[in-house]
Amino acid sequence: MKLVTYAVEGKSHPGLLENGAVYALHGLMPDVPEDIISLLRKGDEAMQQAAALSRGIRNGSIQAHPVLDPVLMAPIPLPGSCRDAYAFRQHVETSRKNRGLGMIPEFDQFPVFYFTNHNAIVGPGEVHFMPDHFRKLDFELEVAIVIGKKGRNIRASEADEYIAGYTIMNDLSARTLQMEEMLLSLGPAKGKDFATALGPWLVTPEELEKYKVPAREGHTGCNHDLKMRCWVNGKLVSEGTLRDMDWTFAEIIERCSYGVDLFPGDVIGSGTVGTGCFLELNGTGRRNDPDYREQWLQEGDIVTMAVEGLGILENIIRAEHTDWSILEQKKNL
Repeated sequence: MKLVTYAVEGKSHPGLLENGAVYALHGLMPDVPEDIISLLRKGDEAMQQAAALSRGIRNGSIQAHPVLDPVLMAPIPLPGSCRDAYAFRQHVETSRKNRGLGMIPEFDQFPVFYFTNHNAIVGPGEVHFMPDHFRKLDFELEVAIVIGKKGRNIRASEADEYIAGYTIMNDLSARTLQMEEMLLSLGPAKGKDFATALGPWLVTPEELEKYKVPAREGHTGCNHDLKMRCWVNGKLVSEGTLRDMDWTFAEIIERCSYGVDLFPGDVIGSGTVGTGCFLELNGTGRRNDPDYREQWLQEGDIVTMAVEGLGILENIIRAEHTDWSILEQKKNL
């Protein structure tokens, strides 16, 4: 099942994606959910009911009219929380090597994560940025999971049962801001709190069964062999696979839920796949070629991310038209 959040005339609604069209859940379910999070909160019975509707539309046994001109939003536009992990060794090791550092041994001890701004989630389409964000503006190619039911102190051996679905995640990052603040041993925060793109829809686990692969040796939980690619203005810049996650989502859930509650609709990102950002690519380019020209996202750039089984998430980079002279004055005081 593919769940979407779409807008018509400025109002958002939950829906199903079938046969390339969006169908409103309104009218199809007797107890209509206001959004996907409220659907998750209703529990397994409501999700099974939605899945049956989706199958019925697919095979023609349920007659429903598709939504006209829906605008796709992030599948979970307002999650209660948004965490991002650091699960791909290749990305971590290469990024450190590019800075002249060895691999940190603590990477193998536990999966780490940080909190990003759950009120700054965007979907497909234009994303607007302030001038400081354009100081080395970067993409990050990731996959995110959405939690489907409340849990606390969840064991990794049981954690896959708490995953409602998967979606593409672009953890947009202002690298200059990020590096400045992390000199103070705190963050990332301001360098990442302005926009995180999710979409185009939420894919439930049964749709990905054919891609399932075992976890790496010594790890717990399932993984999926999903090809991950990113283009900027039509040029392929990143290519990897989700199976290269060293820490599984199950293990990340165990870490995230230790001593705290996870709730339906909470979002957790995988971290960046190897080669999945300009920070890593530029560092490798400079290390191999002193004349290498760095690339960062610019006004008007089109960032297209494709993950096998999860669809295509496309965003257009736009400058925010805000009078920020007052902010500059404050910075110069």
